[in-house]
Amino acid sequence: QVQLVESGGGLVQAGGSLRLSCATSGRTFSTYTVGWFRQAPGKEREFVAAISWSGDTYYRSSVKGRFTISRDGFKSAVYLQMNSLKPEDTAIYYCARRNTRWTTDPGYLENDYDYWGQGTQVTVSS
Repeated sequence: QVQLVESGGGLVQAGGSLRLSCATSGRTFSTYTVGWFRQAPGKEREFVAAISWSGDTYYRSSVKGRFTISRDGFKSAVYLQMNSLKPEDTAIYYCARRNTRWTTDPGYLENDYDYWGQGTQVTVSS
């Protein structure tokens, strides 16, 4: 069973930074795209960023230039560095593993991912 565990969320003032981590055991991520999604209160879960098994990165337009997704050398963790945070970034952030190996198609929909973490809360105050 694949388990994903997010960490790094918290409360930060607008303009601040947070770094989210998504950890898994073994090399679960080595041949899969890993994505970050977020869900704000009363809204649907939305795609934030993804990194393919080959290192290609993808971002939603509203976070480009502010967020950076990366993975460690052993490919057992994925990170989301979030800078210049805005109140509208407030949400629960989830990491997820793509449901298809070896693809560079990032997958922008929830149904493109099969394993999810429990989420970590990010709150940005104005």
